Amino acid sequence: MPHMLDIDQLRTFVAIADSGSFTRAAEIVHKTQSAVSMQMKRLEERVGRPVFERDGRASKLNEDGERLLDYARRIVRLNSECVASFAETDLVGRIRLGLPDDYADRYLPEILATFSRSNPRAEVTVVCEPTPLLTAGMRDGELDLAIITQVDGHTISEVVRVEQLLWVASARHGVQDENPVPLALGRHTCDWRRAATDALSEAGRPFRMAYVSWYSTAVSAAVVAGLAVSVLPESAIKSGMRILGQREGFPALPTCKIGLMRAPGGRNPLADALADQIRESLDNLGSGRQTALAAE
Repeated sequence: MPHMLDIDQLRTFVAIADSGSFTRAAEIVHKTQSAVSMQMKRLEERVGRPVFERDGRASKLNEDGERLLDYARRIVRLNSECVASFAETDLVGRIRLGLPDDYADRYLPEILATFSRSNPRAEVTVVCEPTPLLTAGMRDGELDLAIITQVDGHTISEVVRVEQLLWVASARHGVQDENPVPLALGRHTCDWRRAATDALSEAGRPFRMAYVSWYSTAVSAAVVAGLAVSVLPESAIKSGMRILGQREGFPALPTCKIGLMRAPGGRNPLADALADQIRESLDNLGSGRQTALAAE
């Protein structure tokens, strides 16, 4: 008789795949590193085959591990939905969520689909604005929750996701070879813009600002059309784009922190439920590339 899979082991397995490290996964699931390693040993025993393979000093998911990851995500998600559907409190009301347009494009389908299944009588009002306007909206009481770009020293939020910023250009054009290189970035207050221009200046790479917009869809359009180079988080890379690196003369960029802001005040069960779903959805969104796990 086949062994039943353990939800807790699958949740840890997903955390390892998403965080890229046994150590970071242990922090996420609140277990010791040895406990996480033991869980993965037990999980491999249950499925009857290894799901990790060595890659130098690191480990990565093998073919069976990638196949298991797809099932694990669905099982963990369905388990959460089932538990939520039997919760004693039937959440009713309206919740106001703000986030930038590029975050809405990448994250909102997963968040809203799962949240609406668990809370069918809740109404979610979504506002898409750049981070500075969202933080102002939170301050003015116009929003209950906001997913923002966390800028250290300027905004205060709970960091729920960290991604690498990458240089991107059109896959069909050679705009990255122009001198000075044309850029498509946000306004002068944009943290990603400052990171990009500072990196190019330090590397001695001439550049000019060709397109400026607060909205990622406009910036991405300029990139795909071959009109400019830009910077995007890893999960925002789209078809028709290519990633640039030091070989093409583009220096390394910092990471991008994604934060969750909550409106001040008393407890709001609906906001609590949506905040929990946001954390789970962002944790479960993979980068789209094969995960390499740090050596333990």
